[in-house]
Amino acid sequence: MAHSRKDYLNFTEIAIQMQISEKEILMALSRVIDPDLKKDIVSLSMVEDVKVTDRQVSFTLVLTTPACPLKDQLRQECVQAIHRYVTEDLSVDITFTSRITSGRKKMTEILPNVKNIICVASGKGGVGKSTVAVNLAIALADNGSRVGLIDADIYGPSVPVMLGLKGQRPTVQQIQGKPQIIPIEKYGIKVISIGFLVDERQAIVWRGPMVSSALKQFFTDCHWEELDYLILDLPPGTGDIQLTLAQTLPVTGAIVVTTPQEVALADVRKAIGMFRMDPISIPIIGIVENMAYFTPADAPDKRYYIFGQGGGQKIAAEYELPLLGQIPVVEAICQSGDEGVPVFLKEDPRMIQAFRQLAANTERYVAVSNFQRQQTGEMSPAAT
Repeated sequence: MAHSRKDYLNFTEIAIQMQISEKEILMALSRVIDPDLKKDIVSLSMVEDVKVTDRQVSFTLVLTTPACPLKDQLRQECVQAIHRYVTEDLSVDITFTSRITSGRKKMTEILPNVKNIICVASGKGGVGKSTVAVNLAIALADNGSRVGLIDADIYGPSVPVMLGLKGQRPTVQQIQGKPQIIPIEKYGIKVISIGFLVDERQAIVWRGPMVSSALKQFFTDCHWEELDYLILDLPPGTGDIQLTLAQTLPVTGAIVVTTPQEVALADVRKAIGMFRMDPISIPIIGIVENMAYFTPADAPDKRYYIFGQGGGQKIAAEYELPLLGQIPVVEAICQSGDEGVPVFLKEDPRMIQAFRQLAANTERYVAVSNFQRQQTGEMSPAAT
């Protein structure tokens, strides 16, 4: 019996479906290399739920960060690989999801539900370290991550004011037979600060051991649920708190904040040297240059370098560190601090873009660092 062209095409479609298997799709996708991790996406277990039906292949690509800047590049390379090594007749449908990794080889009794602990530090005061810490935390949460923030600046806590939590007090609950402080939640992040526990007019005149003891309570006596990132806003300089962190916590890495001036860079060098000392040995994720330039609202294409130019890039290049972001000077930063609404939540595209970029770069470099630790068998400091 003669067959029509339509029947022939139906037979071809059935033949294609019968011949193409999940194994062939995975073999094609094994040609796609993750640009950051330098290995193929199949061996990295980034490909899940492969299905081939009706001349279409679908699968899920699991990224290491929710806001991966390489998403479009990976999509294009996956489609090209399938068309080249399987057949051009297939339509490719890719669903993206993310699974944030951890550099901790095993979870410890201290903060067992926290995947990554990131310190935000500075060599000197007045460079906007707390502004960076608060807005970074909110930008990470806006990307879909679970985020906590500890105001570790015991002598000068500013986070309660910056988040509009002035005068708030955390509650205490019995959890597994032990009293636990419940962090306050605001703008999608969980927060704890010494500013919640003392009168704002009371000067905190404590010796080093008392400061270290208070800080340890934020780690051991607070009920932190599962977090992808815990941001620590450190006090400026070098001292007891930094030593306490290194000896107590499995810190993923530190972000060092500077301004462009040479006087600020001199103190940044000291902070970098401190993190790299043997007793501390906390990896540095990168540099953030705050107050990098001024852009008038009515002239968004212009940049005025009122505090100097290129300081952040200079220190990053000197120590072979990434420059994670450059934060401009805008009037809204001062207003947001007074109003208790972080500038990332204001309708200022300059600041939204700056902190989105900072969050994306932070996630990216943390993911690469975690992968390298897993490959070498190392673990975060203090994780044992």
